[in-house]
Amino acid sequence: MDELYKYLNKITPISNKTWTLLKDIFVQKELKKLDYFSKVDKVATKIAFLQEGVVRSFYTNIEGRELNKNFFVAPALIGAYSSLITQTTNSLAQQALTDCLIWEAEYANIKQLYDICPDLERLGRLIAENYFVEKEIRELNLLNLEAKEYYKIFKKQYPSLEQQISQFHIASFLGITPTQLSRIRADKS
Repeated sequence: MDELYKYLNKITPISNKTWTLLKDIFVQKELKKLDYFSKVDKVATKIAFLQEGVVRSFYTNIEGRELNKNFFVAPALIGAYSSLITQTTNSLAQQALTDCLIWEAEYANIKQLYDICPDLERLGRLIAENYFVEKEIRELNLLNLEAKEYYKIFKKQYPSLEQQISQFHIASFLGITPTQLSRIRADKS
């Protein structure tokens, strides 16, 4: 639980009062490798702090191919944010790629605290703004960069991820095939 407190305070300071209320609504759980945190076609109700492990966010296209949209490497917040906000069914699944330790909470309980904890509401806004910026950068990279350049950015952004997950997942995230990724990795120029 200390890791969650430190993580949130790096984003913006939260008061002792807010932390006391917030920590009571989180429950520690484990996700085993390949377990789902959120599933497609379900309305999301929970968020979690990923204390240990790696989770992917992905969708399945009409041909049945899984395409990775994002990786969450501890420490990180996970949850089907669009579904939580809109209360509509989720279109992206979130699945553990390693064994994970999480702290889970009902999103409705967090939202209730917004009215009495303005620092928590500010934290929520800053998290949303950060996700928006990350999403925009990723989209621009996919549109504008060659795969080799994007792979270099991926390695800087996720320095130890290649040792933890399969080449298939990395290639999917980069929008290329595993064969193309192998060629990029073999090219030392």
